[in-house]
Amino acid sequence: MSSSSWRFALIAALMAIIGLFGTAHAQADEEFLDPAVAFKFKAAMQDDATIAVTYQIHDGYYMYRDRFKFSATGATLGVPNIPPGKIKFDETFQKDVATHRGELTITIPVQADGPFTLLASSQGCSDKGLCYSPQEASVRLVGGSAGPFAGAVDAGAELSAMGKIEAALKGGQLLVIVPLFMLLGLGLSLTPCVLPMVPILSFIIVGEGVKVSRSRAFGLSVTYALGMALVYTALGVAAGLIGEGLAATLQNPWVLGGFALLMAILSLSMFGFYQLQLPNALQQRLTRASNSQSSGKLVGVFAMGAISALIVGPCVAAPLAGALLYISQTRDVVIGASALFAMAIGMSVPLLLVGLSAGALLPKAGRWMEAIKRFFGVLLLAMAWWLVSPVLPGLLQMLGWSALGLGYGMYLLSGAGHWAAKAFGLAFAVLGAVQLVGAASGGRDALAPLAHLRANQVEHLAFTRVKTVAQLEAALKNTGGKTALLDFYADWCVACIEMEKLTFVDPQVRARMADSVLLQVDVTANDSDDKALLKRFTLFGPPAIIMFDGQGREIADARVIGFQNAATFLASLERLQK
Repeated sequence: MSSSSWRFALIAALMAIIGLFGTAHAQADEEFLDPAVAFKFKAAMQDDATIAVTYQIHDGYYMYRDRFKFSATGATLGVPNIPPGKIKFDETFQKDVATHRGELTITIPVQADGPFTLLASSQGCSDKGLCYSPQEASVRLVGGSAGPFAGAVDAGAELSAMGKIEAALKGGQLLVIVPLFMLLGLGLSLTPCVLPMVPILSFIIVGEGVKVSRSRAFGLSVTYALGMALVYTALGVAAGLIGEGLAATLQNPWVLGGFALLMAILSLSMFGFYQLQLPNALQQRLTRASNSQSSGKLVGVFAMGAISALIVGPCVAAPLAGALLYISQTRDVVIGASALFAMAIGMSVPLLLVGLSAGALLPKAGRWMEAIKRFFGVLLLAMAWWLVSPVLPGLLQMLGWSALGLGYGMYLLSGAGHWAAKAFGLAFAVLGAVQLVGAASGGRDALAPLAHLRANQVEHLAFTRVKTVAQLEAALKNTGGKTALLDFYADWCVACIEMEKLTFVDPQVRARMADSVLLQVDVTANDSDDKALLKRFTLFGPPAIIMFDGQGREIADARVIGFQNAATFLASLERLQK
């Protein structure tokens, strides 16, 4: 296979995987639909004091009027207004019952001042003879005069990031959702998952030559960003519809290793081993079809953006978790896909700036451009090692960072470059040497390679491991009135390692957590018990921290999804006082 044909094989494989998920799902439901599909549930605030619950009932299915039950945590509900329905003789219960078909809307009066959780129970059947067991659904809503971006949990406390995201999605207003998720995407644009795309796109634009125009460079950037955004959205929608399985798959060691290998292969282009372009035969066919070399190039750039979506895929953050949860609960692909696409566009802002800059920010042909290309290659190798390092032994992690730092540092020091390059090379060499010294002296933590040499070492927080839902419930009943935190962790979760090594070691964080019972679920194996606990809290994977009050009840709107630094996490922990 040629140096570029593998990219199209990868795209084909990706689309085949998504197709297989859809096919398997369709085959499984050929006779009877999944209850979440047969009875699509959605709830939103109709006004400040009224909830509108909607069920989209699939053709050939019906729901029992007397089986609807509603309750709420953090709010007081009135009597639900349920339409009368149609009377039919039910063979299952041997009596006349009221049923509903098609679309059903139930309005419920509510007294709430801020976010609350609505719990809904229902039951339905298929005309083919199958009656489903009662189905449970829950959503977070914001009542009272609070809008989608404001409200009070207790005593005027602000909504958390997840609370704002969920409230906006439940509102169903695209004019609110799209700008919000674009802004959230912009905040994620400088994370390690997005940054590797900048050197890839930069090299593509540089490959156009020294006379590339600003409009041409921007067009390439837009094409690349659209390729990434569309595939990222498709992956997100598939994850939401299928459930936590796909999201967990994107976080397992094999997939992380695949992403790391992909970035390592891409880095080789920065060192001149091959060119990022379409196969010549396909380029010629596209050129003949369009009589424009430009169009053929754009198709290749779009394909590279689509592949880059795989780099962003494993990154878990609050906006992504909120969108996936919304899709899984409501099956509303339009709202969910719009949110994911808007977030991907926000993450693409650095890419668009690269295109707008054209020759201003990008290097010109010559020695300087070659130096920048090699630097981009080193960055891609570093990102690849960072992704795969959580599943590697500590010693191997440190040796890898040492080799990268010393290798690149010595290369810069031995060349005939500018003094700035020499200084840069010295910094890389020192960082590599620190890792090597740490490994040789017994250190096994790449984030703190010399920490083991300190006289007073910081001890890790002592979490009590729970494996099953029953163990968790038992632990929450025996907290002695203390608040509790439940940490979802996995060895292959990069952000989990960051929380453990960078956030939990902070003295203020440790002091604040010392008053609570610390529980932890290790979902590394992703077995049935792990999936049950994730499903219990409607999570799609780690990292996540759930907070409980002294009675073992989850504190509303206090979840931590994704990495938080010490200062942000301290603010989140303030909700333990509520």
